[in-house]
Order: sequence, then C-alpha cells, then structure tokens
Amino acid sequence: MNIRIGILTAPHIDFEQREHTFVLKNVRIGIGFHWDRHEDQKFAGTLEIRHNPDGTQTAINTIDLEDYLCSVISSEMNANSPMELLKAHAIISRSWAIRAMENPNHEGFHVCADDHCQRYEGLRRMNERAVEAVRATAGQVLMYDGKVCDCRYHKCCGGKTEIWSTCWEDIDVPYIRSVECPYCNPAYIRKSAQGISVLRTSLNDYDQETTDFHDWQVSYTAEELGDIIRSKSGIDFGSILDIIPLKRGASGRIYQLKIVGSKHTEIIGKELKIRLWLSRSCLYSSWFDVEKGPSYFVLRGHGWGHGAGLCQIGAAVMAAEGKTYEEILVYYYRGAALQHIH
Repeated sequence: MNIRIGILTAPHIDFEQREHTFVLKNVRIGIGFHWDRHEDQKFAGTLEIRHNPDGTQTAINTIDLEDYLCSVISSEMNANSPMELLKAHAIISRSWAIRAMENPNHEGFHVCADDHCQRYEGLRRMNERAVEAVRATAGQVLMYDGKVCDCRYHKCCGGKTEIWSTCWEDIDVPYIRSVECPYCNPAYIRKSAQGISVLRTSLNDYDQETTDFHDWQVSYTAEELGDIIRSKSGIDFGSILDIIPLKRGASGRIYQLKIVGSKHTEIIGKELKIRLWLSRSCLYSSWFDVEKGPSYFVLRGHGWGHGAGLCQIGAAVMAAEGKTYEEILVYYYRGAALQHIH
C-alpha cells in the first residue's frame, strides 16, 4: 500500500536526485509553530514535482506505507525512544494514516509532511530501532466499532488529555476521552529513575529546545497583544481591553474565547485559532488562565499541543517505566481495541 506525501510547496523546488534517494533543499518544518525552521531532507521512494496553477511547485513523495511509518515515528519522536513507545506510535500513526488515505484533506496527495498531518522528515532521523518497531507491529491498528480509529496525539497534555469536540468538530469520538496523565509532569519525571533521561532519548533535537512544555507563561503589554491579534486576524480590535475564556474542554483547554477591544469585540474558537491569534507563532496550548493588569496581560498555561489522544511525553515515560505498548494504547484510547488488518 503506497501513500502520497506532499512535502514542500515553493516557487521553485531545489532537489538533488540520487540513485535510490533524493534530497530536498530548504524544507520548512514546524510551519507556524514556535519551532518553525528550514532544513535539507533526504527521502526514499519516488519524487514528483507538481506544477500548480498559481505558479508554485509541490514536491510529492510516493512511498510504501510501512516505510513512511518508519520515518514518521522517528520524526515525531526520537528513534532512540523506548521501544514500547515506538511500537505504540507505529500503531497510532498507521491507524491515522489509513483514515487519512480514505479521506484525504489535501489536493493531489494524501497527507502533508508537517505537523498539520504527521511529521515526516525522511531518512535523516531514522535508525534500525524505528524499522524494528514498525515491523514488530505490522498490520496492527486500533479499531472501534468496526472502524480504524482516527488516532490523534500531541506532545504533552499538561496533566489531563482533551476530548475531540474541543479541538475539531462538535462530535463525540468515544475513544478520544479525557484521562488523567501524571506521566508528562517534570516533577513526576524527576522522581522516576527510569524517566530521568527519557526526554533526552525520546525528543528530537529541536523539540528539546522547548523546556517549559508542561507549565508555561507568556506576558504581553496591551499594545503588543493588540498588534499580534491584528496581524494574525486581519482585524483591528483597537486597544485590547480584555480576553475572557467562555468555554473550556475537559482538560481546561479553552475552545471559546471573547476578545474585547476598543474598536471590535469577537468570540473566537476553537483551540488552534485561539493559540494562533494570541501568539506571534503559536501558543503551546489553549489551556491557560488570564491575568489582566492596567496595561498588560499574563497567560499562565499547561501542556503543548491540542491535548487529544496520546500524550507523547507521557507515553515515553510510561514506556521507560516498563509499560507495554498495549498498556500505553488502552490508557490513552479508552475502549479501542488492537486488531490486525491485511
């Protein structure tokens, strides 16, 4: 089974074709997030350069699904992560990819290569452990009610995972429930002999730059926040007078926020839009409390990502403590069952 991945769209694609691989130059990763950067990436499979109506080009990589997964699990996390985490990740990434291939949300390819879908950064971060994890779980997916699960995941829940409707459509997805997760808390990690080094071994290099992944704080002057919201929304709110959380999900993540300005007031959601509008890049999460002063705002928050499904750092610590991949999966995806597909 082959999957088509859109890796890069640019005015011109700079690439180097080799005997069995190709290198794409200046690939942008972490688009719009706080780790946004460019790097050269090497890929297996075939390369297609699509010419778009707007004059840009898109690099599309076609590769076997299982080979794609070897790259995904070593791009999302480090291939030196505990083996049980890599196995769990292979299964949820396989499940997600199968669902995405059935209902692609991109034109001309099934999935993109960045965090909008799943990180897919080619061969640079892979090693034999990633290949071993994918092979050991070949054909395994999570199922619920006869369907492959749409397995969402994130970097750090901040103590409690979130439900589907806080992040996406107003529906109840029964296997995406809110569960308590102490494992991603740095205090828990420090107390766990097995978890002490898990961040160094499980996070890729640029993810390790984010040290305040569980509890964080950002401060803005009212003028600064107004500039950010105007640049992100295209709306002139005037002076920002208040930002008021109206609705929170099960974890505490805000999915409806009222922005009060001297010229304009608007209620926005869901969680990603809130994160994008309140940061020059993107807030770690929408789980935050607001402190408002005469001319400033302080946001004190928890977690990194939308919070739904598997908590990657939490799962890494669970694996380091000896939990099996089956135990990790049933913890985060309640009611889902492991099955083999052919």
